[in-house]
Amino acid sequence: MQKLFLFLFIVPFSTLLAQESDSTTVYKKRVLESAEIEFLMSGYNQNGSNSSVSGGIGDENLQDAATNIVVSMPLSTDDVLTFDVGISAYSSASSSNINPFNSGASGGDDDDDDDDDKVLAPAPQQPTGTPWQASSGASKEDMLAAGSLSYSHSSDDRKWIVGTDIHFSNEYDYTSFGVGGNVSKLFNGTNSEISLKANVYLDQWKPIYPTELHEYDKYGSSFLNNGYFENITVYNENGLGTNQYVPTQFEAIADSKRNSYSGTLGFSQVLTRNLQFSVFMDVVMQEGLLSTPYHRIYFADKDDYYIGDTQYISVYETRDNKGVYRLADDIERLPDTRLKLPFGARINYYLSERISLRTYYRYYWDDWDITSHTANVELPIKLSDKFTLTPAYRYYMQTKAKYFAGFEQHLSSEEFYTSDYDLSEFNAQQYGFGLSYTDIFTKAKIWKIGLKNVDLRYQHYTRSNGLTADIATLGFKFVVD
Repeated sequence: MQKLFLFLFIVPFSTLLAQESDSTTVYKKRVLESAEIEFLMSGYNQNGSNSSVSGGIGDENLQDAATNIVVSMPLSTDDVLTFDVGISAYSSASSSNINPFNSGASGGDDDDDDDDDKVLAPAPQQPTGTPWQASSGASKEDMLAAGSLSYSHSSDDRKWIVGTDIHFSNEYDYTSFGVGGNVSKLFNGTNSEISLKANVYLDQWKPIYPTELHEYDKYGSSFLNNGYFENITVYNENGLGTNQYVPTQFEAIADSKRNSYSGTLGFSQVLTRNLQFSVFMDVVMQEGLLSTPYHRIYFADKDDYYIGDTQYISVYETRDNKGVYRLADDIERLPDTRLKLPFGARINYYLSERISLRTYYRYYWDDWDITSHTANVELPIKLSDKFTLTPAYRYYMQTKAKYFAGFEQHLSSEEFYTSDYDLSEFNAQQYGFGLSYTDIFTKAKIWKIGLKNVDLRYQHYTRSNGLTADIATLGFKFVVD
């Protein structure tokens, strides 16, 4: 499939570009003079109280550390091949609660004294769990591995650029494969450019269900006497043991594929020596499993059932809940198609030799009734020939999806439902700075490798629903002579 795509896309365009070029042998500047290597590192920390895994409430603490290596190699005067490989490892309080039921203390001494030889108290028989604390389950941590390979070819006159790319990523419950192609035309003395890009992603879920629904799917109506629930007491909202909990609304997912198709049309123009702008429009179509299989849903017209310490039922929706977890009525259900239409513009203006202004705006619409506005401004300040400081600010606002409602606000008669606050109405602000070091002559060298650029960025993010996040990135670019 990949080889066929490369042949069908690259060969005809390369032939066309060769036919359009001047047959006279002239000196051409290489598209990329030397091989470049980039090392990128990032750290992300998030906190919030609207966990989708717990139906719209609960701890959203998450830490993520990611590393990328990008290698760009000139294959010839006109051709560049780029490899991008990355690994991201995270720990999430929210996803840990796919199975939130801890078995309790298994024995051991945690009071920091030297009396470990004392007789240990037996472990409690009933499990506990809460949306407000991370579980110790395997789903607490995961790793994402991703890679891409891209190729670009420029015509002899540098007025055409054509490329293709292949993408792959994998984590425990999700695999993605994508292919894409792009073509750009420069004209008007290279002051104008029009570009077209298309991508296809063929993804596959490995559905993971919340523990209680997994057991129901496995054992049917007798699940309370088998598997995980054997010898486990389920309580009603009054704290009384019961065998009435049966999540009959739940059905296992039949088709776990997700496909995405996107196209981007862009145009950029240099208006003056100091002013340039660009506009773009995307069309994105998704089909397949667009919901997340482990996001719980609780219905307002269904009875409540719990596992854990019943004394916390009355404070279930607060952080005072230290040991009881409500059993799900169903998982998130969303339509199997989604059409997205973003479009936007960038305007860059050079105020002086030392200061420039970068602005960005995007409007977004989709057929789930979400509309959003994004505005971003950056002010790069050249501190010296090598150092640049870039303050940045971003504002975002969106309306809610027509299928969204908060914790226990959906009805079982609805066809689609989600309590994922990423699909709710909110506004957000992000502000931070970047500090970059650039040496185009790469004077600092180790053997044949010269340091070209160092880029440090920090951003702080806040949402109107209480979610906060911090992200820091550090990148190094080297040139290989």
